[in-house]
Amino acid sequence: MARLQNQTLFFTTSPRTPYKMIPEIRLLIENLKGEKWNKQSQLQFAELLARDKNFNGSGSQKNMDFSARDRITRAPKALGFVDLKPSIQLTKAGEALLSGKRTEEVFARQMLKFQIPSPFHNPPKEQKGEFWVKPYLEILRLIYELGTVSFDELMIFGLQLTHYEKFNQIVFKIRRFRRLKAYEKVPYKKFRDDFLKNEVQKIYQEDIENGNTKTRESRDKSVEKFVRTKTGTMRDYTDACFRYLRATGLVEISQRGHSLSIMPEKRSEVEFLLKTVDRNPVFIDDEESYKKYLYDNHIPILYSDDRDRLLKQIITVCGNKYDLAEKTLEQLKDILDIEIQKNKDNIIDRQVKDLKEYKEYFDVMDMFKDIKENSLYDTPLMLEWNTWRAMTMLDGGEVKANLKLDDKGQPMSTAPGNMSDIVCNYGDFGLSVEVTMQSGQRQYEMEGEPVVRHLAKLKKETGKRAYCLFIAPKINDSCIAYFYSLHTMNIAFYGGNSVIVPLELDVFINMVEQSYAAEYVPKPEQMESFFEYSLEQAKTAIDETEWYEKIREKALNWL
Repeated sequence: MARLQNQTLFFTTSPRTPYKMIPEIRLLIENLKGEKWNKQSQLQFAELLARDKNFNGSGSQKNMDFSARDRITRAPKALGFVDLKPSIQLTKAGEALLSGKRTEEVFARQMLKFQIPSPFHNPPKEQKGEFWVKPYLEILRLIYELGTVSFDELMIFGLQLTHYEKFNQIVFKIRRFRRLKAYEKVPYKKFRDDFLKNEVQKIYQEDIENGNTKTRESRDKSVEKFVRTKTGTMRDYTDACFRYLRATGLVEISQRGHSLSIMPEKRSEVEFLLKTVDRNPVFIDDEESYKKYLYDNHIPILYSDDRDRLLKQIITVCGNKYDLAEKTLEQLKDILDIEIQKNKDNIIDRQVKDLKEYKEYFDVMDMFKDIKENSLYDTPLMLEWNTWRAMTMLDGGEVKANLKLDDKGQPMSTAPGNMSDIVCNYGDFGLSVEVTMQSGQRQYEMEGEPVVRHLAKLKKETGKRAYCLFIAPKINDSCIAYFYSLHTMNIAFYGGNSVIVPLELDVFINMVEQSYAAEYVPKPEQMESFFEYSLEQAKTAIDETEWYEKIREKALNWL
């Protein structure tokens, strides 16, 4: 059982993106099902993770068993996808998640059951009664009640919703914050920081007064350090709440506004959940009953679990084109999924058409400006999505982004770790596009080998010659040296030589600007000639610095 150490709500922060749970749970079950969850199996799992292509990162080298617990006992266990006692098992909810069908529905059910306290999460004796809440349910209610909730509002006030009876009090606080913000003369950042510091000091007033201000991994007992640490933790929890709620498909995010709101198409579903899901935690001291409840993949009842409501949804989406009378509930849900996917495909087709006609050019350029200023909520995600939009405009060919999009064609999460961010099919050849916000040595450590592996995978799958474009705000010298060396190294494992061209984001943006200014649509051959030029220069350049300068200059004049 985990002991709660905070005075605020907490949300599972590992993995950071809920979709990353899926391959990791599968890895656990395929290799360790039936084993005891102990230090030995945890070390085994950590080693499996380190070798797995879906896993980004290295974990803790000193405490590999901790790395395993971090990935499994947080979100997968807390949300009921795996059972670790008496042995490692996949639950019914876990089976539903790994099936790949209606993933958003699976996430919604499990998050709505997450509660504090529970047999998995129990506060210390002195906090008994202070926690009585289903966090995701109440935050969803908060978003519905206020219309929109910003990251700062959720961090400063929403995390204080430790008991559902505090709901109206939190709504009042947020509305007061908004009124004061409207009349405040100082810059918003100072106003926000002062408000946040004041609220943190109120929340932890007793600890501060009693001198309990020491934080883990630090000897500094100052109040300033204590407040900074608690603030950082609250920021992490808020980010996790945003990402996990987004995975339910019930909310949408404003990247520029850093806020969540209810998806207009899901408003009836949310209203149904807020009316029908019990706000009270259940089976607090009965682990067996709690696990039975948590692992049930049919609890709670969702809006679409009612046949009449489901029929109305299908008719709303696609009219009376189907004979639905004899269909089972699951068959009806399959039909609805198919029609929603068709609508999504049509939306994306329209996006592609508008992009190829440069109708979205200025929006793409504005988005790149926001990315460079790091003013968006999820900059890495938006860099991936906006680069896909730019590549679609740049020249002919079929350009596919491997990120996950919602029903409205908006980005939800970045590409999985085992594939390229973007794949371009130009007929005779292919192009892998990789993007990252990472900089410094970490860029090389996190991106170097996977980029080469993804390119090799593209060569093998298509049987065609293929190249790779690597884009980042700043290119690390180690990456330049590594990609330069691979140009002329014939490595069978990577399908021969690997032509990977690193470009700074500003240079890539310039390439897009050239394409827009041209009086013709650039052809795929012009793109391929750029990579062939890179290969030629790698053979004759004195070193990686000369090679990089030449391809950079070529990119600035590629048309």
